[in-house]
Amino acid sequence: MSATLLFVLAAFSPVLIASEAHAEFRVCNGTQNLVGVAIGYRAKEGWITEGWWQVPATTCATLIEGELQSRYYYLYAEDAARGGRWTGDVNMCVAENEFKVTGVQDCFARGFQRMGFKEYDTGRQGSWMVQLSDTPGTQESHN
Repeated sequence: MSATLLFVLAAFSPVLIASEAHAEFRVCNGTQNLVGVAIGYRAKEGWITEGWWQVPATTCATLIEGELQSRYYYLYAEDAARGGRWTGDVNMCVAENEFKVTGVQDCFARGFQRMGFKEYDTGRQGSWMVQLSDTPGTQESHN
């Protein structure tokens, strides 16, 4: 009996180890259009916003690889074709092209735009996934 248990553990341990190695923050685009995504989070150097990830229709993109370091993450997204937006109440800085901005104050004075990001409380999970869809009520989950 113990030999069978060892075999089962040995057979599944690579899967368990591999799933732990894939900790990340992912965004999945459930729409039929290209979506641009920006993320915000608190880091040692202060508030950081980064973008743009271009997420094609019905695909996913990893915004943060590895174990999540913060409890709260903030997301802003735009539908490239129809102009729809996934927004929230937390104002952060974004740029027109690829960017990484430190700080959320004085966006306009520093040459950035200010957008409302939606807050996601990951509950300190190691991984998180947000599903963007055409219908109201963005879905979220953890792994």
